[in-house]
Amino acid sequence: MQIHDLPYTDPGTPDVRSGGRFLLWLGGRQLGGQLKALGWGTLHMAGLAAVPLVVGFAVQAVVDRSGGRLALAGGLIALLGTVIAVADTMLHRAAVTNWITAAARVQQLLARKTAELGSTLTRRVAAGEITAVSTGDVEKIGWFVEALSRFTAAAVTTVGVCAVLLVAQPSLGLVVAAGVPLLVLAVLPLLPPATRRADAQRARAGRATELASDTVAGLRVLRGIGGEELFLDRYRRASQEVRSAAVRSARMWALISAVQVFLPGLLLIGVVWYGVALAREGRIPLGELVAVYGAVTFLLFPLRHFEEIAMAYSFSKPSAKRAARVLSLRRTSPAGPDSASGGSGGGGGTGRPLTGDLYDPVSGLHAPAGLLTVAVCGDPDAAGRLADRLGGHAPQREEEPDRPSVLLGGAPLDEVPLEEARAAVLVQDKDPVLLSGTLRELLDVPSRGTVAAADALDAAQCGDVLTALAQGTDGGSGDPRETRITERGRSLSGGQRQRLALARSLVTDPEVLVLDEPTSAVDSHTEARIADGLRRLRAGRTTVVLSSSPLLLDRADRVVFLPGGEAAAAGTHRELLRTHAGYRAVVTRGAEEEPRHATAAHHRTGPAAPAARAGIEETA
Repeated sequence: MQIHDLPYTDPGTPDVRSGGRFLLWLGGRQLGGQLKALGWGTLHMAGLAAVPLVVGFAVQAVVDRSGGRLALAGGLIALLGTVIAVADTMLHRAAVTNWITAAARVQQLLARKTAELGSTLTRRVAAGEITAVSTGDVEKIGWFVEALSRFTAAAVTTVGVCAVLLVAQPSLGLVVAAGVPLLVLAVLPLLPPATRRADAQRARAGRATELASDTVAGLRVLRGIGGEELFLDRYRRASQEVRSAAVRSARMWALISAVQVFLPGLLLIGVVWYGVALAREGRIPLGELVAVYGAVTFLLFPLRHFEEIAMAYSFSKPSAKRAARVLSLRRTSPAGPDSASGGSGGGGGTGRPLTGDLYDPVSGLHAPAGLLTVAVCGDPDAAGRLADRLGGHAPQREEEPDRPSVLLGGAPLDEVPLEEARAAVLVQDKDPVLLSGTLRELLDVPSRGTVAAADALDAAQCGDVLTALAQGTDGGSGDPRETRITERGRSLSGGQRQRLALARSLVTDPEVLVLDEPTSAVDSHTEARIADGLRRLRAGRTTVVLSSSPLLLDRADRVVFLPGGEAAAAGTHRELLRTHAGYRAVVTRGAEEEPRHATAAHHRTGPAAPAARAGIEETA
């Protein structure tokens, strides 16, 4: 695999049982690149190791006054210089390729998992954690993969040099062969505390990142309530904690580096002292003493790779563990043996379109096909969880291993391929995201092609949004669909963002559309028109709205009341108002605070929205 071949057609199915297994799996996928880097690395190290031998040969030639051997030594050094330069260049190329391709594989796996889980990912893992995994952790994993081949080449060369010294000069070779393993093992007791400090630094950095993301996302609200300085102080404290943790981690790694310099220096002094004693006794020629000294000096170079691989592994193993934890998250439990053939209810994975009634066995919610059903939960969190289940997006919870799946036309959505489930059921969160780009690009989404963008914008009451966008064009008279929308739609009000997101959902025209509080940020008059437009545009399609708004409830074909997350009553809005006290308390709790004459009008002409929303559109 080369860099120009990225991205991978299929990054593979990773082994996510542990961080170590994930690194092993990743290394196996990089086997070709690792062998290539190992070959070039071994050639590079061998060339460097041979230089002291040739220098010793040249020194002995000078002592023996042999011009021919001196010339030969010069030619060998020139040849070794060429080999070292070429091998070093190719090693760097192969190692960096391994780094980039490994990091790209992990990033593709994370992107695939993010697309699979959707909005449920941030409910299982903090946003700051996801950011840290997809940036810093990916880099550390790539670093370990890149350093592994160079470490292996250094280990092979070190063993080879020690073997040559044992054969050529047994007494000095024995000292070197015994000292090198001790140098490697000396730093092992320091690695666990260094790893713990690095983990502490990373955890604090993740919390600081999450705090920064939350602060930036809510900056407009913070300015409105004067809370900027409060959150800035919190971030400053979090940043100082990260700095302190980084200093403590750096001190430990500095100690490890000092040990790696100090102990090899002692070995070098010992070898030189012992070698000089042997040379005085005439037991070793001067040229061989120089060669041994050069070989021991060379060994300091591969020993640095031992330190690097220890550091890379210490950093990458926790990173791999965190990446494996994210990659191990699953949308649902594995499909049963019958799911491959479509299951027992209809069409899962068989290619047939998913149609029919939508039913959630957990809550008891039943949404008949082709009707507008409004579910009243009373708890926004419970409504969000219900929306996830209805879309087949909710990940399987460890505490609910046997939780039944939502059924669409009798087919369990959990056992349907994700692409088919999402094509059949579209869920719009209560806080939908608008990506940056033009309005035309925003509405250019996969769809049936049966709903025009103009009709969707009209049903979602986006006329004032189009006017505002047109004013942002040159001269104020351009095409509003060509006006750029800033990131997350921050240049628009909350109600405008909500209505554009609704229009985008309507354009897709899915078989089942699930809307979680689609009108919470608009005024009551606009909400009434949206309810009429939604009913008109979605006629004949299954629509489920999670809301307690009387305006939406009054226009629903069917209303289901789910206190505590379980269906307790079903019928029309007016029937439930008359017959169910719990439903009446949830739906009218805002209206009870209105003047008595407004309540009377409410019962005469239909439910009215709470006064706090009348004529007011939230701008946050």
